[in-house]
Amino acid sequence: MNLNQQPTIDELAQLFSQHKDSLHNHILWVCETGEVRIDRVPADQPEDEFVNQRPNMRTRLRTYRRGQGYVGRRAAADRDFIGNVLRTLQHDWARPRAQKQELLDTYC
Repeated sequence: MNLNQQPTIDELAQLFSQHKDSLHNHILWVCETGEVRIDRVPADQPEDEFVNQRPNMRTRLRTYRRGQGYVGRRAAADRDFIGNVLRTLQHDWARPRAQKQELLDTYC
């Protein structure tokens, strides 16, 4: 899914549904080209290290902790949640960028 191509709530829901909440922590992040990704964070890897290994990261959301229901099929079915995430990403993407690797702490 790319923020430059007018993404839909269904596209974002599909991205969320591809992951299992019970297995790993996950980070949703956006690269400089607008591509939205959800990657698992290895259990032995600190969050900062994960971020530092992605120099093309423009922004990210807080880590979705394992077992909290923020990724997976159930999360993808929650249209309010997915809609909030999509609005937050689109709002942030439209802003001028002063720095890289910004953490988005709240939803729109």
